[in-house]
Amino acid sequence: MAADLKAISAGTLAHYERRAADFREGTRDHDVTQNIDALLRHVEGTPPFTILDFGCGPGRDLAAFTARGHVAIGLDGAASFVAMARAESGCEVWHQDFLALDLPAGRFDGIFANASLFHVPRSEVPRVLGELRAALKPRGVLFCSNPRGANDEGWSNGRYGAWHDLAGWRALATAAGFTELEHYYRPPGLPREQQPWLATVWRRDSDRGRF
Repeated sequence: MAADLKAISAGTLAHYERRAADFREGTRDHDVTQNIDALLRHVEGTPPFTILDFGCGPGRDLAAFTARGHVAIGLDGAASFVAMARAESGCEVWHQDFLALDLPAGRFDGIFANASLFHVPRSEVPRVLGELRAALKPRGVLFCSNPRGANDEGWSNGRYGAWHDLAGWRALATAAGFTELEHYYRPPGLPREQQPWLATVWRRDSDRGRF
């Protein structure tokens, strides 16, 4: 299984490396204000907040958090995206594989995982969620947006993905020590069959995480 995970990570990252410039241009104008607002409205305390943009890509959302006055740190597994994000946002950006994280404990008020955690194979989701939980401050907030599906996984267009429904994702996040705050489907204002994205917001529970 370890070899499979290495192949999954290497293949998915290679896909993004080959298409980094096109990806940046294709997503530059995507409006994820709804998702940023969903994270920030649940963070407790006095801003500015320290936010980890998990899977920051070329840095669009790092710049958005910074423009709101927060301290944003990016993380991505693709070296090209790390370089782009640093140049785009001026923020600190960490080059880390999602399946080999090295995160500081209790550092972040919020973690913004927008269109990123679906690249984590189902078998590794409990561990990765546990690592993200540990990186949050007590009562910190995790935002996730994933393409929804029937709890299946596999290769699609050169990338590995796992597609969760609400019940499946809820079970994983709850087991990892999170309490659900809200969920919704995107894009807004469309019939459900035209809303392929599931967004969920979670608070780090008291110290009962299992991973």
